[in-house]
Amino acid sequence: MSRRALLGGIPVAALFALAACSSNSTTSSGQASAPTTAATSATATPTGSAAASTAASGTVAKLAQAFQATLGSDLQAQLLQDYTLANAKLWSNLPQGLLGGGMAGGPMGGSTGARIGLSLGDLNAAQLQAFNALLKAATGSTSGLGYDEIQQHLNADDYLADNGGGNEYGRANYYIAFLGTPADSGTWEFQFGGHHLAVANTYVNGTLAGATPSFRGIEPNSSFQLNGTTNQPMAAKEAALAALLAGLSAEQLASAKLSKTYSDLLLGPGKDWAFPATQEGLKLSTLSVDQKKLALAAMAGYVNDISDAEAAAILKRYESEIDDTYLAYSGTAALTARNDYIRVDGPSVWIEFSMQRGIVLSGNHPHSVWRDRKTDYGGTKS
Repeated sequence: MSRRALLGGIPVAALFALAACSSNSTTSSGQASAPTTAATSATATPTGSAAASTAASGTVAKLAQAFQATLGSDLQAQLLQDYTLANAKLWSNLPQGLLGGGMAGGPMGGSTGARIGLSLGDLNAAQLQAFNALLKAATGSTSGLGYDEIQQHLNADDYLADNGGGNEYGRANYYIAFLGTPADSGTWEFQFGGHHLAVANTYVNGTLAGATPSFRGIEPNSSFQLNGTTNQPMAAKEAALAALLAGLSAEQLASAKLSKTYSDLLLGPGKDWAFPATQEGLKLSTLSVDQKKLALAAMAGYVNDISDAEAAAILKRYESEIDDTYLAYSGTAALTARNDYIRVDGPSVWIEFSMQRGIVLSGNHPHSVWRDRKTDYGGTKS
């Protein structure tokens, strides 16, 4: 049996029991307050324990250590990388096979290079169990989001591999890296990603200092069957964004409409800190209470991709800033046609969603990114 078949064929519950798409537009966090800026560099070491006096047994750092302990020295060497901004920037929407061999700086994938770390394809069942425990703790329990969405996402890439994508696709091509040493003191990042997926959680002294950049895209975007299960990974995000636009009046939609066409994201891979100087669209202070709830639900579709308590803290911050947040879109409000685009732009929050043409399959598929003006990369800018 192939490694990909092993990875995809074990149900999530059983794992716990056992142990080309461009990201450049063609046109023109953990706490309720911003955290202390993370250190700019930290060397990873194969040791280091979570602070027992402040950490519960299930902290992300301890689960990271437990996963690391299942690995041999060779895989640990791949997993443990130095905490630097250069390493933190090594994420992309592209499959790993299109990033290797000098793709950095090319027309696809922004300025990122190949991902670092070890791949899911390197892991046996017991190691996968430990990794999934870590991933579940870091990514939240909301149905259709967080951990649940990621599992469906991995199924989608297996589906692509089996339906025309070939060996460049599939969950075996998703990479795990620890930047810095996992501990409840100091700075480290849990990095996980592959085609259309980037998880980048930065922790400072045991606290989530930033959960962005966070990239989500998917192909196929329609519902599909794999291993007896029905999958549609981004359905919850898309429904919340479309409901936000559907809840606006004709006059509000006109105010939110952008004059330009956006064929992809402004702040995709390699576009760090490139937030527009001027906010555009409809100011959310003009919305009714019910419309603001729709806006917060759309934000929650991304924020709830992290652990529940940390997501609640970030959403509280975004809610406190909602009157200074703007909504803008281009294309159609249905968000299903090619070049349909929406953004939420606040003092902190930045969410973009863009509908793309199919690459492996016919039909459209989305790219989306959640960033935070204050806590991208845990606040590290250099």
